[in-house]
Amino acid sequence: MKKTYIAGHRGMVGSALIREAAQLGGYQIVTTTRDQLDLCDQSAVFDFLAEEKPEIVIIAAAKVGGIHANSTYPADFIYENLTIAANLIEGSRRAAVARVLFLGSSCIYPKMAPQPMTEDCLLTSPLETTNEAYAIAKIAGLKLCQHYRAQHGLAYHSAMPTNLYGPGDNYHPENSHVIPALVRRFHEAKESGAASVTIWGTGTPCREFLHVDDLAAACFHLLSLESPPDWVNVGVGEDLTILQLATLVAETVGFKGAILTDPSKPDGTPRKLLDISLIKSTGWSPVVPFKKGLAAAYQDFLSTLSSGAARL
Repeated sequence: MKKTYIAGHRGMVGSALIREAAQLGGYQIVTTTRDQLDLCDQSAVFDFLAEEKPEIVIIAAAKVGGIHANSTYPADFIYENLTIAANLIEGSRRAAVARVLFLGSSCIYPKMAPQPMTEDCLLTSPLETTNEAYAIAKIAGLKLCQHYRAQHGLAYHSAMPTNLYGPGDNYHPENSHVIPALVRRFHEAKESGAASVTIWGTGTPCREFLHVDDLAAACFHLLSLESPPDWVNVGVGEDLTILQLATLVAETVGFKGAILTDPSKPDGTPRKLLDISLIKSTGWSPVVPFKKGLAAAYQDFLSTLSSGAARL
């Protein structure tokens, strides 16, 4: 049994990692709640890792949010995410942790990067300003792993997933990502009998979406590789416009009204499509069809809403 600490186990990604580990077998999962361990407390993190001595650390803990949250709280996003990454990566080195997998985001790549985005376009031009703080923190975590690997010979590496969705998502009306935000808004519009729903921006930006269970499978696949890439994109290799997404969500939820756009609100990056050639060359590919995954995500929203467990 490989003793594996999953930081951020209560989030959507962390929960998927636990499900995947249970399905695979062979992993002894260690977790901590925020009350048990503050990941921004360096001495507490160092002491915890020294005592537990896990073989593997997966860093899925992060302060996350959509355009509104990133634009409103940039200092919080850069500080908390920088601190979590630094504490866990250096703490792992001190505790002789053999393997660290750091999870970042596709927002690390430049706003105007060539599409689809390959790993080597990192740091070639400016970032999207609305999520620059979060992106810089994630780039720093990626670079920590890369340089610790080069200097100390440690198998510390990173995965950069595209936009994620699935069970356990955050449905906060302002601080959530686009799919859960749309699911909640269209559901509430259907329930109230609203004639229309207005989405942010022009609806023209393109986005790629990966089911969180596919990401979890990719993570354990990467951990099984003797010499994985320093960082690797994890996505599906295709995208759709935000207006197309809104139309699909409305159909999934059963909302029959009109879908309007609000061009006065920011669009964010015009397109963010990952090139997934590298990870596919190692033997992994996504398996969850988008419409099927979206339907399952909505059913999860309904079940957590009825049970009072939804993250609203």
